[in-house]
Amino acid sequence: MNKKKKKKTHVPFRLNILFFLVFVLFSALILRLGVVQIVYGDDYRREIERTEEVTVNNSVPRGKMYDRNLKLMVDNQPLDAITYTRKQGTKQTEMVETAEKLAKLIEKETDKVTERDKKDFWILKNPKLAEKKITDKERKKVEEGEMEESDLYKLQIDRITEEETKLSEKDLEVLAIYREFASGYALTPQIVKNKKVTKEEFAKVSENLDSLPGVDISTDWDRFYTYNKTLKSVLGKVSSSEEGLPSESLNYYLARDYSRNDRVGKSYIEAQYEDILQGQKAKVRNVTDKSGNVVDSEVVTEGSRGKDLILTVDMDLQLATEEIIEKQLIAKKKMGNTKFLDRAFVVMMDPDTGEVLTMAGKKYEKDPKTGKSSIEDFALGNITTSYTMGSAVKGATVLTGYQQGAIQPGTYFYDTKLKIKGTKPKGSYSNFGNINDLTALKVSSNVYMFRTAINIAGAHYVPNEPLNISSSAFSTMRNSFAQFGLGVRTGIDLPNEMSGFKGSETSPGKLLDLAIGQYDTYTPMQLAQYVSAIANGGNRMKPHMVKEIRDPVDNNEQLGPVAEDVSPTVLNRLDMKEEWIERVQSGFDKVAMEQGGTAYKYFGNKPYTVAAKTGTAEAFYDGPNRLDYSEPQETMNITLVGYAPAKNPEVAFAVVVPWAYQGHTGHSMSKEIGEEIMDTYFELKKERAKKDKENTETSTDLKVENGKDVQKDQAEVRKSQENE
Repeated sequence: MNKKKKKKTHVPFRLNILFFLVFVLFSALILRLGVVQIVYGDDYRREIERTEEVTVNNSVPRGKMYDRNLKLMVDNQPLDAITYTRKQGTKQTEMVETAEKLAKLIEKETDKVTERDKKDFWILKNPKLAEKKITDKERKKVEEGEMEESDLYKLQIDRITEEETKLSEKDLEVLAIYREFASGYALTPQIVKNKKVTKEEFAKVSENLDSLPGVDISTDWDRFYTYNKTLKSVLGKVSSSEEGLPSESLNYYLARDYSRNDRVGKSYIEAQYEDILQGQKAKVRNVTDKSGNVVDSEVVTEGSRGKDLILTVDMDLQLATEEIIEKQLIAKKKMGNTKFLDRAFVVMMDPDTGEVLTMAGKKYEKDPKTGKSSIEDFALGNITTSYTMGSAVKGATVLTGYQQGAIQPGTYFYDTKLKIKGTKPKGSYSNFGNINDLTALKVSSNVYMFRTAINIAGAHYVPNEPLNISSSAFSTMRNSFAQFGLGVRTGIDLPNEMSGFKGSETSPGKLLDLAIGQYDTYTPMQLAQYVSAIANGGNRMKPHMVKEIRDPVDNNEQLGPVAEDVSPTVLNRLDMKEEWIERVQSGFDKVAMEQGGTAYKYFGNKPYTVAAKTGTAEAFYDGPNRLDYSEPQETMNITLVGYAPAKNPEVAFAVVVPWAYQGHTGHSMSKEIGEEIMDTYFELKKERAKKDKENTETSTDLKVENGKDVQKDQAEVRKSQENE
């Protein structure tokens, strides 16, 4: 029997190879999973659970401002606010969705939405259509490096039509809200609306916070000015939450740990004392997970509102002075030859400390829309505008003459017109004959000052002959005037102070003009500093607006303890003998207190004493309407400086009325203002002394009554003890 051959079934060799490879791959995968889980498992778990700490600074209210009598001038007015805090990684589409929901609950002004905002919003809402704005050829150029990615975006923006950016009112509101969302920084609350938030809006948002991710209700603040516009320009402005940090100072503030949307002082006192008023911001450390969700928050620093400023200003005196200026402007504007009169200034300061008691300025302003004129605050004009001040500076001329040996106390000159060859005769408003330095100040002799200036220049006057002087005489006089603060910045604690203008011509006649205050220009604040230096016996004091800095306290109705006193600063001592200064003081006494003095009519019969110097300067109008005239228009500036009481000064003042009238004679507005502000100063002083006396007597009476009650109680206790 033939055995049948057994058939061998075998898997093809290649299939075995394939099975082997699969086995190897699975083995490698299992090995890899084991390594990942066993060796690196903890690392990956930590990565999944990874958190990030982000510290956020939250703004606090600014410090307040008070006047020297602790009357509140600037406060923080609380405002209901709706905020948005963007978490890290929030998508733009998510912000748009939230903005659409919020737009149904609140009204948002859309006036700040720009055309560019609309185009960006259109791209966000229509990504596919936006893609079609770019051609394949342009995309290829980007790939090949011929164009930047940003260039494509610019092309998209340029190709969006006006028709495409037309939005309904509701869509505009959504965009306005989204715009606020997008301008904020991660984990930093951004104000969406803080003006005119109604109670209904506040309540609706509060009820729907669960469906509005990132949105919250809060309290913001705004600056509130107790005295409305009074001194507001000097107090300064604060940026809004929308403005944030000023672009010109961005790096400065960022280096000092400010956030870009922080509100800061933009001008004057608010800006000058930003570090004091800003306060200590609250610091919160937010812990976020990988998705940007806040999983924990920790307050690092509670923060506190800014420190308070006690200003040197007396608001009762300030308000009264402004009323006086305004009343005088209205009255004098009705007179003839006053078409250029539009402003007046008053500075009052303590001559011993430099504390500015009053910094008042008013001017007419015309509304460009209605054409109507109104009188507005122009206190800043005391440091930002300058004028020729006339004879008010003659005290500096006389003292310069003493210092240079050009004259001595008691030197006489014959007052008659000077006739210099090639020029018009120059003289005083009257020929006073043979007069000394005291009489020259009393009657305001120009000729006496001319002769003093000629001697300072080392020149020799011969009638009808040329007058040859050295140009260095100008520097000599200006350097001396600078000792008083004339022609240089006073150093006041306010930015943007101007120094005035110096004439460039050096002819003999201009030197004589300089000697009587009719050449260089000075600010009203400089004039006040100058007369203060004479009043206090020779110290040029630094004017300042801040008297004290106070720490904030929790009780909003109370003032905190004094953190810092602003001490008086002597900028320089006049390089003059004491008897010289006293001599000029005597001349100023005669101006106001002696019959024949140019200010005697206004101060001679007062219950208080004043030392003063009047001034009138021939000038040219260079105000806001100067371009309306083809030729320079001649006008007169009138001024008055002084201090009181004459023998022991406690207040110095400067009154400046530019472009007061046309022609050589006119009203006496500067003297009338001077009289009224001094009357007001001493009336206020009398009223306060009376009130202090009454308060003291009341306090004493209470102590006596309390003492009697204590004695009575003690007697009753003793009697009770005896009975026991």
